Amino acid sequence: MIDTLAQTGLPTDPVPEALLDSSGELVDVAVFVGVTLTVYLLARATVFPLAVRAVRARNRNNPTIQSATETYLAVTLAGLALVAGIVAAGYGSVFSDSALLIAALTFAVGTAGRDVLGSLVSGLFLVADPDFNVGDWIRWPGGEGTVEAVDFRVTRIRTVDFETVTVPNTELTGNAITRPFGRDRFRVTETVHLAYDDDVDRARELLVEAAEAEPRTLSDPAPVARVADLGEGTVALRAEFLVNDPAGDNLVGMRSRFRDRVLHAFADAGITLGPPSGRELSGDLDVTVDDRGGASPQDD
Repeated sequence: MIDTLAQTGLPTDPVPEALLDSSGELVDVAVFVGVTLTVYLLARATVFPLAVRAVRARNRNNPTIQSATETYLAVTLAGLALVAGIVAAGYGSVFSDSALLIAALTFAVGTAGRDVLGSLVSGLFLVADPDFNVGDWIRWPGGEGTVEAVDFRVTRIRTVDFETVTVPNTELTGNAITRPFGRDRFRVTETVHLAYDDDVDRARELLVEAAEAEPRTLSDPAPVARVADLGEGTVALRAEFLVNDPAGDNLVGMRSRFRDRVLHAFADAGITLGPPSGRELSGDLDVTVDDRGGASPQDD
């Protein structure tokens, strides 16, 4: 039978060599996918919760580190699982034998990924900064709002209008950041304008009473109202008082309530807010009659 097959020229190998090569590649791909998924899922089920729990236990008052740990650890585990899959599939030599591949990756990272790496490093600095935390209200040259999360490339900030703004990490680390409520207290300053013939002393008393009516107003130091400026037609009074537990959206409502109390108190006391400045006009007005019987005024 074998002689007959040899005489007819038919292949004696039951499996073609090309099919064997392709099946071997498929096996390598299957090993790569299987090992990568297995390592990642096992790490997510064991290492991830343990590490996150340990970080939360040591940083209960720092939600920034907690959020960053979850983000960075997930990516790190995915990278380790990817390396394990490559090695298990038999392609581990690419990490040591291929100098050209390493040089190409280094060049790509150094050029196309320069901005990404800059944002990544900036994000790490923001996470490590004890004065920059999730939940803080911050002000930077581009706006202000509450920090919601620090990601690899951007920081997500919620504005007072409940809009989410993504700010590049490099912009926050490269500019001055103000934390107006960083010490759990904030000085509220409001200015009103009165006429010179209004009762300024009574107006100052009403401003202090309106400030003291706010539940979050601190008694030490006590609210004050001062004469801030003597304008051309009005007197400017400035009310100053400190509040505790401030936040951006809470402060908007607090200011609104204070202004509403001032409006009602001044109206009851007969004090006019923002009176128009008086102006005195002088001169002569002559009237001449033309031939058609009409009159036309002339100013001197």
